[in-house]
Amino acid sequence: MIKKLLSVGLDIGTTSTQMIVSELTVENQASAFSVPEMQISQRQILYRSPIHFTPLVQDALVDGDKLRILVAEEYRKAGICRDQVDTGAVIITGETSRKENAATVVQSLSQFAGDFVVATAGPDLESILAATGAGAVAYSEQTGKPVLHMDIGGGTSNLALIDQGQILATACLNVGGRLVKFREDGSIRYLSPVLKSLFPVPLGQVPTSAQLDTLAETLTAALEMSAGLTPKTSLLDQLATQEVAAETFSHFLKQIALVQAQRPLTISFSGGVADCIGQALPDFAFGDIGPILGRAIRRSRLCAGQYRLGTETIRAKVIGAGSYATQLSGSTVFHQNVTFPLKNLPVVTQISQLSQLDTPGVLYLTQAPDTYPQIIALADRIVANWPTQPVLLCAEADMAKALGHALALRFPKHFPILCIDRVRLQSNSYLDVGAPVASALPVVVKTLILNK
Repeated sequence: MIKKLLSVGLDIGTTSTQMIVSELTVENQASAFSVPEMQISQRQILYRSPIHFTPLVQDALVDGDKLRILVAEEYRKAGICRDQVDTGAVIITGETSRKENAATVVQSLSQFAGDFVVATAGPDLESILAATGAGAVAYSEQTGKPVLHMDIGGGTSNLALIDQGQILATACLNVGGRLVKFREDGSIRYLSPVLKSLFPVPLGQVPTSAQLDTLAETLTAALEMSAGLTPKTSLLDQLATQEVAAETFSHFLKQIALVQAQRPLTISFSGGVADCIGQALPDFAFGDIGPILGRAIRRSRLCAGQYRLGTETIRAKVIGAGSYATQLSGSTVFHQNVTFPLKNLPVVTQISQLSQLDTPGVLYLTQAPDTYPQIIALADRIVANWPTQPVLLCAEADMAKALGHALALRFPKHFPILCIDRVRLQSNSYLDVGAPVASALPVVVKTLILNK
């Protein structure tokens, strides 16, 4: 059986907004005598929008009305309507995610894309989507080389460490090309708050070339530290995004050191600044420090060894969102009395945490029972401790159908029950689950950080 899904990816970044439309082919990869194993076997991009500057009312506010008009026009050009869309992701990234009306804008835009496209943001997800969309994950898988992928955008740099095609760790820095913006006369019209102690040039003043080069070298130095190429200083802590905890960055650096102790890293680049690494551009070609930062990176230790530009640069994240955000659950799933889609389900690892949530959550089971009697015992524990809310479970191991049937015998017949498996989650992430595709369920795993 083969089924086609229409997927939309929309990326609202610090600098640019863009959209892609993809067709995902879902088919059974198992033999005729085996349990079906539905997988996304092919991803084809049907439409790429032009790259638009993200419309702002002022430097602090996204212009929601202009953004909605822009997206509606791109839907028209792509020849699609919202009812045709099966899946995908709307992501708001970098400094734009900190704008005071960001949550409202993304919520309204998610309605453009049918019932299952999700509104999501967060450095974990951004790093994964960029590394996948830029081809860094595929490059690591094909060559066996460890890769540190850097998606350097307008406001932030999303980092992903990859080995053998597996993403081992992610991080995020306040390093990007639009942290400083200029007027036509070269004077500063915008300075990101994250740079105020690093770049003592006031708004309205024209900085010297030496001052701009020093700033670009400082930002590049933080990237070098994140790659384990120079010792860590307080600069790295100063430029780490608020959403990334100190222990997360510490774990990231430890993983970098472990990999580098065995084999050299290939540094991979995407994002708007990546285009400035590979070509000579005038200093103020885009009215920001992107070209100056790109030159500094090209001269740095980051490009002294093995490095590559992604197969996609400025479009890497939106391609990741439109073509790679969706995965499929295992085929032996169980659901009853569930209305799809389910959106923004908080993930917890303990039943006791469910009662602390304002909305229904999904319990993530990391340890799999080895025998059927152990599944029955697990079902009994769940029934005995479950709060008054739908039973939503996700397991790493292939056990959802057996556990679902055991729970259905123990809960009232009208009770909503969902058991899916073969999906990896983590605490503090969120899950969207779409309507069944053959015997599997499409899911989007998200890190949803949109609180500022």
